[in-house]
Amino acid sequence: MPRDPAVPPTDPAVDPVTPYPVYLNRRRLIRAGALAGSALLTGGVYRLLTADGAGAETEVLTGLNRSPAPPARPAAPPENGTPGDAAPAEELPEEPVALTEAERAERGFTVDEEVTEKAAALNYNNFYEFTTDKTGVASLASDFKTDGWTLEVGGLVEKPQTFTLPQLKALAPLEERIYRMRCVEAWSMVLPWAGIQLSALLDAVRPTAAAKYVAFETLYAPDRMPGQQRAVLDWPYVEGLTLPEAQHPLTLLALGLYGRELAPQNGAPVRLVVPWKYGFKGIKSIVRISLTDTQPPCTWNEAAPSEYGFFANVNPQVDHPRWSQATERRIGEPGRRPTLMFNGYEAQVAHLYDGMNLTESF
Repeated sequence: MPRDPAVPPTDPAVDPVTPYPVYLNRRRLIRAGALAGSALLTGGVYRLLTADGAGAETEVLTGLNRSPAPPARPAAPPENGTPGDAAPAEELPEEPVALTEAERAERGFTVDEEVTEKAAALNYNNFYEFTTDKTGVASLASDFKTDGWTLEVGGLVEKPQTFTLPQLKALAPLEERIYRMRCVEAWSMVLPWAGIQLSALLDAVRPTAAAKYVAFETLYAPDRMPGQQRAVLDWPYVEGLTLPEAQHPLTLLALGLYGRELAPQNGAPVRLVVPWKYGFKGIKSIVRISLTDTQPPCTWNEAAPSEYGFFANVNPQVDHPRWSQATERRIGEPGRRPTLMFNGYEAQVAHLYDGMNLTESF
């Protein structure tokens, strides 16, 4: 009998990856004889998911342009792999006023692959601010309110600003981008995100010449995000990109999914999507962005630097120390498929890493 596409496999033999917090929990369990609940996670036992399991439907995302306006000009490749060396504007190619489907595909804004079932995307989430249980996030986050949300952007910029959500949406036309999403745990989805290019936000605040990196920070509110009451990770969750990575046309500041506002379990109201990197780089519920001249700390990189690098590019040739990254389990499909270099976006982003040793800068 074909498997329900909304239900992830339950056989640990085909899902051998143990997330780092669970790995840590195993050790703590041995040491302290506690954390009995983690046994369910390490055994790979998932609850049965249903289409109604994600709680109330979010609002339709108004103003979504499904025939995207032209993207911002792409960032120039860094010289010798050094981020932040943008070429003069006059050397950048002109963009067409509108993109055909073929041009969207060429730029990586859409993929010729089946979109993952919405029920799976809404019910199978890594969002440790609520829980380490992938199928428990939706219910725990169902009452998460985002009214009056603001996003502070500062650091090495000429015009530091604090944006409301309507102001973010007004920075550029909302676009739908269908991207592959590859988790470091070796499962994947294909998701129809909606949002604005992060470059539009950066253009608005005008990075100074000294800016080399972009740092991101999630909301810290243990009373609203119960997972932050546990010392699974250091809170708040933080992430970072080089400035050329942040300015790349593929990098999206997502405000929606499946044509609707982001659901709480997917990172409402605003999150990062960088499709050529492992999913943990997609920081959720962002409240602060800072431009810096030094490499910013990243939560997973700080927690286990030997396992999670700063760059976190999808690379089937560089295994995780505890499992292979050569293949992946696409949610909704039987078996496994080969993982693509840079998650299939090699033509668009490989130049960002010219001259770098990707086995060291993983």
